[in-house]
Amino acid sequence: MKSILTTILFVLFAATAFAQYETVTKTKRPSIPGTFLVDLGVNRALNAVDSTWKQGLWGSRTVNVYYQYPIRFGRSKFSFNPGIGLSMERWKFTNGAMLIDTLGTTGNNQIEQYNLLSPTRVYGQLAKKSMLVTNYLEVPLEFRFDTKPEDIARSFNVAIGARFGYRLNSFTKVKYKEDGETIKVKDKRGLGLNDFRYGIYTRVGIGGFSWFAFYNLSEMFDTGKGPHGRDINSLTVGISINGF
Repeated sequence: MKSILTTILFVLFAATAFAQYETVTKTKRPSIPGTFLVDLGVNRALNAVDSTWKQGLWGSRTVNVYYQYPIRFGRSKFSFNPGIGLSMERWKFTNGAMLIDTLGTTGNNQIEQYNLLSPTRVYGQLAKKSMLVTNYLEVPLEFRFDTKPEDIARSFNVAIGARFGYRLNSFTKVKYKEDGETIKVKDKRGLGLNDFRYGIYTRVGIGGFSWFAFYNLSEMFDTGKGPHGRDINSLTVGISINGF
């Protein structure tokens, strides 16, 4: 995660420095159509049971990387911005709990269900760190207003839109000690999570910097398969950086 974030910030810094260099030397560079956008945010689970879903603030984070292509309505200050990208979410549990497959019931039928339990029940040791990781391929569709569409770098902007995502993979990461040795376990599986998700978001800012908020309208888990059978949604807030 740290290497991904470092790479993203380096690319953005290099792009900005290169653009400034060309301005000073008065040379022209090819215009890149569209926008590369990076979101850095923190996550919060809604409707989860607080006694078991105890998450860290900074450890539960999101990094989104998108490419968007603006379609402007004539000389209007409004534009439509479809795009595609990756959403990488992390959920860190401060109580060392992890998602473990248990059996739930629906009527007279038993179903697969994942609950947050102590890793002691699985590995015989208390976890030092525990995390749920989900990665999505996403399509953002955004309507945006710019006060200065001819000078985006100095324009105040407001955007509203929707995001549709497909889960590429998901896994749990647990770190614990046994006989003085640190052991890391990565368990890659569906974990009862929905394959598809959709939500709404808004963005407000100036130039290449803005604040954003995303609300996941769909449930994180398939019906009855999440912790305590709850329908858990999520909220992510943070900052956006426009690379070009």
